[in-house]
Amino acid sequence: MPVRNPRELFVTLLSDARQNTERSAKIYQEISQQAQDPDIKEALESRAWITEKDLSAIDRCFKLIGEQPVQLSGRFQELFVENFRKELTEIENPVAKAIFLLAKSSHLSHLRVAEYETLVAAADLSGHYAVGVLLESCLADNLVFIERTRRVIRKLVTTKMAARAGA
Repeated sequence: MPVRNPRELFVTLLSDARQNTERSAKIYQEISQQAQDPDIKEALESRAWITEKDLSAIDRCFKLIGEQPVQLSGRFQELFVENFRKELTEIENPVAKAIFLLAKSSHLSHLRVAEYETLVAAADLSGHYAVGVLLESCLADNLVFIERTRRVIRKLVTTKMAARAGA
């Protein structure tokens, strides 16, 4: 799809974020189904739920700017899932598997952060204050999840090291 002006670029970037966010919700749900630890499973299920909320915010952005999403390839997300599934089957240790699930979900959130940072700047540039607010809330959701995930990983590692030292 040719992009002829900044508005079309914004619509394309927002469409990409919408498509990636929609796919991310499904990926978080799939990752949560692989989690054996109930706390990790609930956290990932909550992340999937929040991602659905972010999808609603993006849809509201389209409504506010009077545009419809455009269709894009989305091949990157498919490769992410394919690699995730393949690598997960090779991990046998439960703690390593938990850390892997959390790491992959964090990677996904980092990708969304980059998208939202760009979209917030583009919304500000275009003068769409309400769109910027919605996108900034999506950005915040991802940043919070990244921080919480970092803490859970640290707790897993600390607990494992303490158990090893006590043995």
